[in-house]
Parts: sequence; C-alpha cells; structure tokens
Amino acid sequence: MEAKTKSKSDSTEWHWWLLVAVIAVLVAGAVYITVWRDFHDLQNKLPPIRRPHGGVTQKYSDALRISTQFFDVQRSGRLENNQIEWRGDSGLQDGKEENIDLSKGLYDAGDLIKFGFPMAFTATILAWSILEYGQHMEAVKELKHAQESLKWITDYLINAHPSDYVLYIQVGDPDSDHKCWERPETSIEKRPAIQVNNSYPGSDVAAETAAAMAAASLVFKNHDPHYSKTLLKHAQKLFEFADSYPGIYSKSIPQIQDYYNSSGYLDELLWAASWLYHATRDGYYLSYVTVMHGNAFANWGNPTWLSWDDKLAGMQVLLSRVNFLNAEKEISIAENMNLQMYRRTAEDLMCRILMPSPTSQKTNGGLIWVDEWDSLQYSIATSFLAVVFSDYMFASKTPYLYCNGKLYEPMDLREFAVSQADYVLGNNPMNMSYLVGYGLNYPRYVHHRGASIPGNATTGCEDGFKWLNSTKPNPNLAIGAVVGGPFLNDTYIDSRNNSMQAEPTTYNSAFFVGLLSGLVTSSSVVRSFT
Repeated sequence: MEAKTKSKSDSTEWHWWLLVAVIAVLVAGAVYITVWRDFHDLQNKLPPIRRPHGGVTQKYSDALRISTQFFDVQRSGRLENNQIEWRGDSGLQDGKEENIDLSKGLYDAGDLIKFGFPMAFTATILAWSILEYGQHMEAVKELKHAQESLKWITDYLINAHPSDYVLYIQVGDPDSDHKCWERPETSIEKRPAIQVNNSYPGSDVAAETAAAMAAASLVFKNHDPHYSKTLLKHAQKLFEFADSYPGIYSKSIPQIQDYYNSSGYLDELLWAASWLYHATRDGYYLSYVTVMHGNAFANWGNPTWLSWDDKLAGMQVLLSRVNFLNAEKEISIAENMNLQMYRRTAEDLMCRILMPSPTSQKTNGGLIWVDEWDSLQYSIATSFLAVVFSDYMFASKTPYLYCNGKLYEPMDLREFAVSQADYVLGNNPMNMSYLVGYGLNYPRYVHHRGASIPGNATTGCEDGFKWLNSTKPNPNLAIGAVVGGPFLNDTYIDSRNNSMQAEPTTYNSAFFVGLLSGLVTSSSVVRSFT
C-alpha cells in the first residue's frame, strides 16, 4: 500500500493543534502556580502544626483490651486457651461432608453461620490494624491476642481454598439457621458448605479472601515465615481465580442475596491487588491498580464509605501510603500519576468528614451517620481511615490538607476520630457505651444467640426462641461486641428483637480495634510493612 504523504494543510493543522496544546499547558501551569502560591501563602500565615501527646491513653487501652475479646466470643471449632467461660467447642463437623476441615473461623454476628465474605474482610482489616499499629498493641499487651485472632480466621481460609479454582464461602444454611434460636455448642442442624468455582464464580469473595491472606502474610512474615509464604501463595492463586473468572458471588449463588448481597467485584479486585503489591513488591500488581484498571475501576474523585461491601475508600488510603511515604523508587510516570488520583480521592473523603457537607450527615450528637442498619460500621471505619491518613501525613511531614480554600492539620483528622471513638464509648446523648463490657451503661439485650441462652439450658432449635423473647437481660456477656448503633436521632432501643441496632458483627470489632490501636498512643507509622 502506498504511504500517505502529508499535505501543506495537514502540516498547518498539526502546528495549530500544537499551539493549542502549548497554550493549554501554559494556562494550566499558571493556574497551578496561582493555586500553589495561595496554598503556600495560607500555610505561611499559620502556626506550627499540632502533634498528639505521647503516652498511653488509659480509656482507649481499656477499650482495646475489651474489644479484642469479641473475636474469642465468635470462635468456632475446638477452642484453645478459651477465655470466654460460657463458650465451648462447636462446628467440629463443619466441612466433613466435603472432606475438608472448616471447623475454625468466626460466626460473623449473632447467628451461627460462617459467611466467608465478611469473615475475610474482618481478617483484612484486623491485619491492616496490626501492620500499622502493632507497636501500639504491644504497648498495652494486646498484639499477641490480635495475631492469634487473625490466625484463627486465616487457618480457616487456607482450608477453605482446597484447589486453585475452588473456594468455600459459607458454612450453614441461613434459612434453617434463622428458624432456630440455640447455642452453637448444642446445634445439631445440617451445616452445608457452599463453594464458588470456575463454573459458579465469585470474584468479590475470592478477591477479598486474597486481600486477607496477602495482608496476613505480612503480619506473620517475620516470626512464622513458612506460614506467611503459605498465605501468600493462596492469595496469589485466589487473585488469579477472581481475575480470570469474573462474577458476583451472590448472583452465582442467589440464596445468599438476603444476607450478604454483593454490589460488585471491581473494588475487591483493586483491593486485593493493592495488598498483593505490598506483600510482594511485584510491579504487576501496582500496574493492575494504576495503568491497567485504575481509570475503569477506581471511581476517582467520588469518595465512598468503607464497608464490608465497598472497599474503594480503604484501597485509596492504602495506596496513599505509597505516595506519601515514597517507599517505592521505581514507579513510572503513569503509575505515579494514578497513585496521585487515589490519594486525591482519599483526600476528598477526609475533606468530606472535616467540612460541613450535605453528603456528610451527622447526628446531633456528632456521629457520622450513613445508614440505619449497622450505623456504627461507617463512622468507625471512616475514623480508622482518618487516623491512618493523619499518621501518613505526620510520617511524611505533610503539614496540611487543603479542602476547598481551607487548610486542615493531621491533628484535625485525629480529633475527628477521637470524637467518633468517644461517641461509641459513651459520650453521646444516650450516655451509653456501644462497646459491650465498657463502662456501666452498655446494651444488655444484645441480639446474639450464645449470649442470650444460659450455658446449662436444655432447649434446642425452636423452643430456644423463649430466650430471644425473654424480658431478662442476657445471662452471658458478649464482651467486646460493637452493636449496630443508634438511629439518626441518636436513640437506641435495647431490645434483643431489634437486630437492626442490637446485633454486633466481627467487622465492626475489627474496625474498632484498628481505631483504638491508632488512638491508644502516638508514634510515626512504620515506613514499610516488610
């Protein structure tokens, strides 16, 4: 084919577009210089930034010791060094019909089902909390406890992944379970194990499990290298499974939709790749979250609330760590530009919680409030991210956050997190601690089967409902439980039948452990997880 030659008009047009491009760059540069000059001038007018005081804050230390105990309350399997006197062995036959051992893991809330999606998310957040604030946990002698709780979950997750393209994501039948009210130790109902595979894919749950294992591999890397390598191998295989066989697990398995219905899997793929990048330093995973899929998957500029179903905000803060601390030297210009987009979106979330905004609703008592179901999940999760982000600012000597013409210090983010933590611990219009076991006034009618039934009760499935409907407080203390929380008007109805407000979850506890660990004392975050 004959090559096309440029005409004079082609050349003229090319020069015209070049001139337009140069002018655009100059204008953008002038705008940037003006904004930077305003930003710099504003900084110069402000006093030196505030820093948190050193030493251990006793109320957060006490609350942290209580919070970690809920993972013990929720354990399934043959209990080791059991510290919860009213709990015993349970779920010992889980997985036996499939010839695998699924006895460990955690019951996710007040029922007796092991849901793999929120359980893996609990592990990811708990691992992240240990990685950022393990030294803080150690200062109050809770690090080992947190690591043991994490390993109880990851032991289960390893067994739940018996081959490359098979992941067991649930043990128990929710419909049958919700027809019963009984202790896990006495349950005799069938507990089917449900899987996703290459025919019935679940990219969301497989990627979340990969994220949990990658993060946990970093936690155990130094003192149990073999276990760490095992976790990382599973994480990489699960990510490959999630990426190669796209699908929403609650569409593949419709019966799950009434409980943990997933809104999509793109956020979990980015979340998992982000954790795998930190765990491996393999540039493929950084490229995956930046140049390969950042534009399509990340929803830059539109901050969301971190929850068991939406991981974008967590990933944006996690990737901000790379940008803030500059731990990686060999990053391409394109990758670095997209890392900047993640950080800017994380900054947008921080600005949302610091500035009055119609999209950042608060109760009159000052609690971030997003949804009436498990309302505390969002405030605690956001507060955890705020503490982490503020510590990234401290560690990188970034003095200010610029929000629509106003400057905020990292201490402003920390003070926001303190306000939310204190609300949970009793500084609220109800004067109630929403952490069970903390203070004198906390929920006594927690929606929790095991806590509501005396250990010597002989009731079984259906006749156990008398304990749900009893007017007496729970005979057992679900210590460390963070209940769903208040309504928008700051009220809370302490009723066992009020599952919307009174049911605790393991991921609430993981968020709160992370938040308290960040606040219990102050120090710079570690520069590298490895």
